[in-house]
Amino acid sequence: MNFLKFNDKLQNFGAYLSSLLFIALTVLITTEIVARSFFNVSTMIADEYSGYFYLASIFLGLGYTFKEDGHIRINILTAKLSKASIRYIDIFAGIITLSLLLFILYFSVKMVIESYSFDMVSETVSETPIYLTQLAIPIGLFMFCLAVLAFIIKKIKG
Repeated sequence: MNFLKFNDKLQNFGAYLSSLLFIALTVLITTEIVARSFFNVSTMIADEYSGYFYLASIFLGLGYTFKEDGHIRINILTAKLSKASIRYIDIFAGIITLSLLLFILYFSVKMVIESYSFDMVSETVSETPIYLTQLAIPIGLFMFCLAVLAFIIKKIKG
């Protein structure tokens, strides 16, 4: 399987995971509402885990959104240019984007490693290890990097 096909499948998988996390978030909040309203009890984790699910769903969906051209693009400068010029600008912008994403990816991996090495846990009842909740950030950013790399390759191939 070549890289572009692998990337498409990986980005689709990220989108499915993101969707499942949004469903889980909705179920968790609905459960909390029903439990508080009718039974006067709380899950004690709904606020915390809904935040974790939301964060993970955003980061895991970044690559898919990019692949589907769903990110905001400002094309006021390129609207009057030829297709060849736009192609070169897209390649240049893709390289700049990939460089910036790799920089952010490096520091997100470093953050997860530090959270793991210091045994950081949440300050809530669940005492969730923080590195587990942060893992979605570098995974999502890595998938986003692959999506941008695939974009660059497609533009170079024409």
